[in-house]
Parts: sequence; structure tokens; C-alpha cells
Amino acid sequence: MENRQLKFHLRELVLVLFFMKACASDTFPKAQNVTWSSINFKSMLTWSPKPTNYSYTVEFSKLGQDRDRTPHCINMMETECDLTERLKDLNASYSADILSGPKRGASTDLVEFPHVSSEKFSPYYDTTIGKPEFTIEVSSDKKKTTLNVKDIPTALFNEDEKRLNIRDVFGDNLQYKITYRKAKSTGKREKISKSSIIELTDLDRGESYCFNVQAFLPFRAQDKQHGEISNIQCSPEQNTSLFEEYSMGVIAGAILIIILAITAIVIVIVICCRRRKRAQHTGKEGLPLNGV
Repeated sequence: MENRQLKFHLRELVLVLFFMKACASDTFPKAQNVTWSSINFKSMLTWSPKPTNYSYTVEFSKLGQDRDRTPHCINMMETECDLTERLKDLNASYSADILSGPKRGASTDLVEFPHVSSEKFSPYYDTTIGKPEFTIEVSSDKKKTTLNVKDIPTALFNEDEKRLNIRDVFGDNLQYKITYRKAKSTGKREKISKSSIIELTDLDRGESYCFNVQAFLPFRAQDKQHGEISNIQCSPEQNTSLFEEYSMGVIAGAILIIILAITAIVIVIVICCRRRKRAQHTGKEGLPLNGV
């Protein structure tokens, strides 16, 4: 008899918890479309819909550790939370929960609130790197073109409140991918550089070339290795003189060949003319004298 009563009470308790949870979901709708959005280490958690008579609270943590909260993302009416300053371990993986609950100052009897979990996120491996800016320099002899890439500033600061750029964060892991072509052509070539100063010596002198640059992080998953591609920039087209195009040795050799060719032609012409005159003179001596 006692066992039956215990089972009955347990069923009642389960039903009560079930209906309380259902009522909570109706009163405080769950967040939807929870997404991490991060560019240059500015890391935001976003979701929908916009709340009406309820609010959202964000809880986050490294994977496997206790949850934490940030003051500006508690009982909030917005649908985004900036966690840039709270994700201090850039190499770690984080997850977050969006809790739906009463508005600030309101009360409720609920103990457990409806919530939705995000996918895991690591700033070092997941943040998008934006479009880099760069300048183009062509050497005076037009044999070398240099691209000077500006390492993009991030949303991070060091202990001295100095803003860090992506080179400060990634170090030697940061590379740049350069895509280039002749301005009057569609054929493209690529180059990978570990430096922010990229020297190109295989370009045709005097030709205008067009360049795109993007950050390249080969240690990441393949779909997250490339940053955003830069705006296209082209080097100026420059006319090259004969002396710039060829070395003095080549020019001297060409002149010598031309002189020898002209000399040979002149000699041949002179020889031909002499032979013709000699033939004409010989022909006249062989004619009979009239009246003899």
C-alpha cells in the first residue's frame, strides 16, 4: 500500500514539473538562432527574437568549467552580448547559454528557466580576419614590386592598454596570400608570404599588375583559414626605355651584329658591282671592229 502511494506521489511530482516547465516555456520563450559573431577578435553572441514581456540572461564558460555571467548581459532586452573582454584565454573553447526569464525587477516562482546552448567557439581558431590594407612600391629599376601590408588592429588590448594587431596575436602563424595578375589579363598567380612585406621579382618590367591580399592561417580548419579579401589595387603602367629593358652588353652585342650585317651587305654589293662592270668590259673587247 505504501509503495503504491509513493509511486502515485512521484507521478504527481513528475506531472507538476512537466507542466511547470511547459508554462515556463510559454511565459518565457526560448531564444532562437544563437550564433557567435566575431571579426578581428570582437566577439559577440547574437540570437532572436526581440523580447517583449521577458528578458534574456547570458551565461558562458570554458568547456568543462563553471558558468559565469557578465553584468551587462543579465535581464537584458537586447539580442546580443559582447563577450570580447571576458574571453581572455584566446586558445580556449567556450560555450554559452541564453536563459529566458522575467524582466529586471519582476519576480517568478520558477527555479529553472528555459535556455538554449550555443555551439562551441574559440577566438583564436574561429574569429574572422577582416580586409587588410596595403601599399605598392615599384623599384626605380622596375625589377622589384613590394607590397607593404598593414597588420589589422584587433579589439584586444595588452596590460598597458595598447591595442594589439593580428601580428601581435598570431605571431609567426600569420601569413598572407597574394593573388595577382597583369592588368590587361585574366590569368592569375598566387604567392604565400610569412612577412607583411612581400617582394615580387618575377613580374614583367613596365607592366601594370593588380593585387588582392588576405590573411592566411594554415593551422586552422580549411573553411576558416582565409580572411576577408582586400580591395584590388593596381601598380601604374610604366614605359621602359631600351636601356632599362636590356643590359648594356645585350645592346652592344645587338649594335655589333647590325654593323657586321650592314658591312657584309655593303661588301656583297661592291663585289657584285665590280663583277658586272668587269663582265661588261670583257664583252666590249670581244666585239669585231666594223670596216676591217
